[in-house]
Amino acid sequence: MTRRPVSSGSVLPPGLTSAEATARALGGQANTAAWSSSRSFRRIILDNAGTPINLVLFTISGMLLALQLFGDAVLTAGLVLGNVAAGAIQEARAKRQLDRIALLNRPRALVLRDGAEGEIAPEAIVLGDYLLLRPGDQVFVDGRLVTASALGMDESLLTGESDTVPKRPGDDVASGTYCMSGSGVYEATRVGAETTANRITARARQHRTPRTPLQREVGLVLWTMTLVVVILGLVVARSFQQADGDVPLRETVRAAAVIVALVPQGLAVMVTVSYAMAAVRMAGSGVLIQRMNAVESISHVDTLCLDKTGTLTTNRLTVERLKPYGITEVQLQDRLGTFAASASFRNRTADALQQSYPRPAQPFVDEVPFDSARKWSGLAFAAGDLSGAYVLGAPEVLAANCGPTSTAVADAEAWTERGLRVLMFAAHPEVQRFSREDGEPALPNGMTPLGLTVLRDETRPDAAAVVTQLHETGIALKVISGDHPDTVAALARQAGLPVVGEPVSGEELAAASDPDLERIARQATVFGRVSPQDKERIVSALRRDGRYVAMVGDGVNDVPALKAAQVAVALRSGSAVTRSIADMLLLDDAFSSLPRAFREGQRIRKGMESIFRLFLTRTLSLTLVILAVSLLNDPFPVTPRHTAVIALITVGIPALFLAVWAKPGTTGRLVILSGAGFVLPAAISIAAVGLIVYEFFLATTDDLGLARTALTLTATGCGLLLIPFLEPPTPAWAAANPVSGDWRPFSLATGLGGLFVAFMAIDVFRRFYELVLPDAWGFAVIVLVVLAWAFVMRAIWRLDPVALFSKRFRRSG
Repeated sequence: MTRRPVSSGSVLPPGLTSAEATARALGGQANTAAWSSSRSFRRIILDNAGTPINLVLFTISGMLLALQLFGDAVLTAGLVLGNVAAGAIQEARAKRQLDRIALLNRPRALVLRDGAEGEIAPEAIVLGDYLLLRPGDQVFVDGRLVTASALGMDESLLTGESDTVPKRPGDDVASGTYCMSGSGVYEATRVGAETTANRITARARQHRTPRTPLQREVGLVLWTMTLVVVILGLVVARSFQQADGDVPLRETVRAAAVIVALVPQGLAVMVTVSYAMAAVRMAGSGVLIQRMNAVESISHVDTLCLDKTGTLTTNRLTVERLKPYGITEVQLQDRLGTFAASASFRNRTADALQQSYPRPAQPFVDEVPFDSARKWSGLAFAAGDLSGAYVLGAPEVLAANCGPTSTAVADAEAWTERGLRVLMFAAHPEVQRFSREDGEPALPNGMTPLGLTVLRDETRPDAAAVVTQLHETGIALKVISGDHPDTVAALARQAGLPVVGEPVSGEELAAASDPDLERIARQATVFGRVSPQDKERIVSALRRDGRYVAMVGDGVNDVPALKAAQVAVALRSGSAVTRSIADMLLLDDAFSSLPRAFREGQRIRKGMESIFRLFLTRTLSLTLVILAVSLLNDPFPVTPRHTAVIALITVGIPALFLAVWAKPGTTGRLVILSGAGFVLPAAISIAAVGLIVYEFFLATTDDLGLARTALTLTATGCGLLLIPFLEPPTPAWAAANPVSGDWRPFSLATGLGGLFVAFMAIDVFRRFYELVLPDAWGFAVIVLVVLAWAFVMRAIWRLDPVALFSKRFRRSG
């Protein structure tokens, strides 16, 4: 445990001794409840395996086994197990890597032991420990407050209520809550499994898991295909009954295995696999994903809201200069240094003052910690030359309670316009407490300004480059800060951000109606002197305006806005509450990691766009063939083994490689609609040529096995040719998509074609997959049909009939 002496500016209990803490830990009084940053391996497997479609396929596998159709049973179950294994293994690998990184970023508890303040892991807390609370700190165990100074707690993770709850000495605090303002010390009264958070785990550890647009589209496809499968099953059953006068059990179960497998469960698996791979890649780039689907959500973002601290600027402040009024600069330095050293709360301003003017701490009689809504902090001293009440805060806030301040306000405005942060230091000669009768902090009247403190934010060297990259991707930036609007605007310009319109202040936002707020949020770039609630209102207004919003923050004042945004991004150096609710964590506080995150999200969508087209084309084409054959009352056109080889060669293996090889790029807002021009012509045409080939071979040879094989060969050949059409290596292949110049997909299709030829050539595989080797004439017919289909499809895609139809439909409407 790292230790530091307790500040002499406040009276705190000494805490347990190390020996007492060790004895209590050995006695089973430690906070040893299991900690997990993500789902367990068991949960991952169950979530991947326990889908309704998988359970139906497992049932059909059991029925096939009972009918002694062992090969069909193995392939049907293998389809499920393959999907489960692909999703679970990739997600488990990602979990292991991300958990290691998350463990390094776990929040630490501030504890008092042996009369010193130190940091320990949450599981090292024991019953009776005294723990400190400061803004942003998490409550790790249940306890009772010993001291509290203007303490406000966020209990929303337990109660769902977002209002800050004031706390006083003697009040209870619950694990899973956070300190939002003020400070305090609490004694641990319940630890481990007995804490509130562990007793109501489901609510206390609830994560923000909104479904992304891609997940909603996959869900729509799965539910639609489930409905189609039910209808198709009824049509096939009617066909069997008309042909045989009965519903044959053996053929019905085999057909059911084929039909149910038409539901493209692999789409959901590939989304999971893509998320997991992207999360691992992003962790290597300094971004920890805390909500897996956030890697896709980030690709939809068109508006990025950020507090300048830690993004446009580093997390460091330096004192530029002091401007005393009525006292000497040395006296101002002494009082500021003592003020900063004595305060129990720590922030960047206090650290900068203490570093510039180191002075010994003094005991105080009252304290108001800094709060972003009040925009001031205060200490009251009762002894020595320092006797009186002192306040440090925003000049425009303190001015109303001070004597003549026109000179100070004018000086502050001049420095503010140059991008400097200005704080006023004021005093009241009498020792006054800051609390009103209702317990809320209040400024003393009749204060005297002692001086201005001018601080400089250090601009990040890479800020301008990052801003340029984000603008090039079409993302609008909004800078939202508690600092003066002119200061924020000047810093934004220094960072290369084009400031549109006049900076907007919190007062203007407070007076705006909801429609006006939407207009202001849409048009303005810089917002200053805003409260945490103002930040939330801005984000909510942007969302109502149809924007997809990401929020970057690091402090407790950013929490409401982070919760309101579709994507919440926190800095590693931020407060515990900010890190806990964030979807993404910037591990090195590197703003430059964000463009890489956006590109990774685009990469996922681009890869899934190609995968969607493969899955939907295969599913729709086979559905149409089965429907047509059933309406013709002909024998069922494929067996589970045929569909298994088609799925493996044309979808299963290609999808994995396409996910890995995907490149960042723009996609349509809806993957389904953007892919309609590719999928519909391909699916309908493959179904047509497949049906013609099947009926031709069935009529000319009267060999059902050969007809099914001919259909399988045709569907597989067309499916393989879809791959280079998706990623055209040369202009010759460019029809539905622009030239990618990537020969890997073409090589993959060629290799898979060779694998299928091997299946046909090797007797063991051919018999297992129920394939019949056609003669040379039959094989030539199939090859010519597939090649002719490719040439015709290239011409059709270049005409883009779906787009032409849509345009005419809109004109007629």
